Amino acid sequence: GLTYSKCEMQMPAVFSDLYCLEAEGFKEQGNAFYVKKDYAEAFNFYTKAIDLCPKNASYYGNRAATLMMLSRYREALEDSQQAVRLDDTFMKGHMREGKCHLLLGNAMAASRCFQKVQELEPENSQVQQELKSAESILEFERLAEISFEKRDFRMVVFCMDRALQSASACHRFKVLKAECLALLGRYPEAQSVASDILRMDSTNGDALYVRGLCLYYEDCIDKAVQFFVQALRMAPDHEKARLACRNAKALKAKKEEGNKAFKEGSYEEAYDLYSEALTIDPNNIKTNAKLYCNRATVGSKLNKLDQAIEDCTKAIKLDETYIKAYMRRAQCYMDTEQYEEAVRDYEKVYQTEKTKEHKSLLKNAQLELKKSKRKDYYKVLGVEKNATEDEIKKAYRKRALMHHPDRHSGASAEVQKEEEKKFKEVGEAFTVLSDPKKKSRYDSGHDLEDDDMNMDSSNGVIKNKMQFICALVYLPSFLV
Repeated sequence: GLTYSKCEMQMPAVFSDLYCLEAEGFKEQGNAFYVKKDYAEAFNFYTKAIDLCPKNASYYGNRAATLMMLSRYREALEDSQQAVRLDDTFMKGHMREGKCHLLLGNAMAASRCFQKVQELEPENSQVQQELKSAESILEFERLAEISFEKRDFRMVVFCMDRALQSASACHRFKVLKAECLALLGRYPEAQSVASDILRMDSTNGDALYVRGLCLYYEDCIDKAVQFFVQALRMAPDHEKARLACRNAKALKAKKEEGNKAFKEGSYEEAYDLYSEALTIDPNNIKTNAKLYCNRATVGSKLNKLDQAIEDCTKAIKLDETYIKAYMRRAQCYMDTEQYEEAVRDYEKVYQTEKTKEHKSLLKNAQLELKKSKRKDYYKVLGVEKNATEDEIKKAYRKRALMHHPDRHSGASAEVQKEEEKKFKEVGEAFTVLSDPKKKSRYDSGHDLEDDDMNMDSSNGVIKNKMQFICALVYLPSFLV
């Protein structure tokens, strides 16, 4: 084997001293750059010092401080931990480790580090404030967990915002905040938080899940599934991503089945399929709003108009900007002669989208509302609006006989007065509906006050044609 002289065997110790001397020089240069806030250069020189003298705790401590200024907290944590491993009495090392834990959201670990600092320096005032910050974070975490279980997502967002004031680098808090923002329907904010995390860590399964969740809740199901799959690739045990992926696929499939049945005219089947789809995920507001509106469309086809109106109302409650739901509900109101409600919905639609179609629908609803507030001559005679001339005549004769004053001559004065009023209404209705021109004007909603339809205030008898009609009705031969 090789043999060394005494001088040669002493050379490693000499070299070690030289290395440490050079390392001190690098450290001083690092300190100078740190003071100038040139943290990148300071990092480089502290690294050179560590390379030459890897057992010096202060070098790791200084580099940890530099990494913290560069917002590289996980690396700073590693250097701080290495520093206290080398020197357990290194107070600054424990303090920096605690601060890193705090910034990264590990309040329990931070508290242990700050308690160690207290042991080393009982009079340290800074550590008291740091301990309070750690306690606050633990309390906000506790409150957020309870609020999430209660589905009080606004409170969770509040708690996470407060916790992030001290734990600004905690991805876990940011993801929980983003998830709750998504559950509150505040998708752009949720997307922004998740995207910020992914810029720093593209493999973060939680952030990928939240991105997918936002797309899922915005009814972009295919894109959402891609993010859920990617999240599961990064974190195979991510249960939330797995459940969301399953729900997204099931919701899409059931909705498409319903659409297919509707197009084929299988309305009962479509109605049942949309109902099943609505049970899959109550949290998916946008998709569920569309499902309610789709079911309302089917309901109107099945003549379940009240149910259709209710479904449209549920859709609007989920999404107040959903114009299609207002349109569908307005049509159902028209079909059930609830014209005031129809006008209100069409006004909402027209205010949002001022198109010719919407203007026409609104004017038609307003016209029907105006017509509904007049006497309904068709109801007075008991005929449909499409009744023929003969049907109108027959109905008139029947109603005229029914309310003729001679038939109620033995009744009380109150009954006689009521029957006389009805008798005159029958004559008034016949006057309009038996005249093609007046009937046309009546049907189109025109006012007929100037069309010889006024009552004579002196004797209460209708003028012109009505006088002739009433005279006919009073003839005994007419009553036979």
